[in-house]
Amino acid sequence: MAEQRGDEPVDGGPGPYSGLFGAVPDTHSYQAATPKQVTVAAVISAGLGAMCLLLAALALTSAGGQISEVLTGSRGNTPVAVAAALVCAVVYLVPALYLRKRRPWSRYVLIAVAALGIAGGVMALPASLLGLAIHVTLLTLMLQRPTKLWFNHR
Repeated sequence: MAEQRGDEPVDGGPGPYSGLFGAVPDTHSYQAATPKQVTVAAVISAGLGAMCLLLAALALTSAGGQISEVLTGSRGNTPVAVAAALVCAVVYLVPALYLRKRRPWSRYVLIAVAALGIAGGVMALPASLLGLAIHVTLLTLMLQRPTKLWFNHR
């Protein structure tokens, strides 16, 4: 049996200031908790999806002609406007649901959707400043280092 000297344990293992609580924190290692960036992106995406569902529901009311005119350029295209709003809802909601489940494809889908939203926002300036800001935020959140590390360390 080893004899004990000062702060060293009897078995020759790590001392009292090393190990779980005394170790130097490793900032580059795997994170078990969901990063804030992923949570915020999932909430933004779910919110956008909910707004698309609301738009589809409103297009089925008496305002459908006006919504159809804004979305498609013609008052008679209400079914097309509803279908477009539902497709947008799926494109935002499905990745939002799987983002926190750590599915890498959901991150890639949100990156693509954000890039398309940015392109569309730039084409529709100055009327689209809010949408442009939301999609830039979504893209930024998906490309930050904590998000990348969290998805890469499965």
